[in-house]
Amino acid sequence: MENILELKDLCYSYTKNSPKVISGLNLSFEAGKIYAIVGKSGTGKTTLLSLLSGLAKPTSGKIFCEGKDISKIDRYDYRSKMVGVIFQSFNLLPYLTAVENVILSIDISGIKIKNKKEYAKLLLKKVKLEEEDINRSILKLSGGQQQRVAIARALAYNPQIIFADEPTGNLDLETQDEIMSILRMLADEGKCVIVVTHSPDVSKKADTIYELKPNKA
Repeated sequence: MENILELKDLCYSYTKNSPKVISGLNLSFEAGKIYAIVGKSGTGKTTLLSLLSGLAKPTSGKIFCEGKDISKIDRYDYRSKMVGVIFQSFNLLPYLTAVENVILSIDISGIKIKNKKEYAKLLLKKVKLEEEDINRSILKLSGGQQQRVAIARALAYNPQIIFADEPTGNLDLETQDEIMSILRMLADEGKCVIVVTHSPDVSKKADTIYELKPNKA
């Protein structure tokens, strides 16, 4: 299977004269699999996710998405249409309901859908949010329920790549397993799922584990 995402000699440092956080990284990712990015604190896991999701630009090296250098793709299009991001802290708008958060993501992406509310409800049901919680305020949902909403929001524009930054970090073990089963479902549907995690239990559920090492340069 062809790589959907590929890194070639990727390097990153915070300033011109500071040490490299990431140095000469070469990794590849296929559709239909879950990848776990692991490593000790300070090895650049979250920085790597920021680079992959287009939130930061590499100091040198290239990131290719479906064969295209992402530096040559419109940054807004890349982030709002090609990749979906799930955050540990959920990053949902608390004054909106679950379904309204997903509709907002649809609006931001600019995709044309006849009935956005019904589509958003379908996505929320897909991630196992109960019917009675779909119209509830985010502040009235548990952590596990909020993470489901965050996943549905990331799926709103049907991206082929899902990035998840410690998606189970704030959840109990039972809910962690439920969230990972949803991510597995997405991989089985053909999406590439890339998870940054400190949890050995989460990384064991991945198809491939990439461990980042401290940069000694």
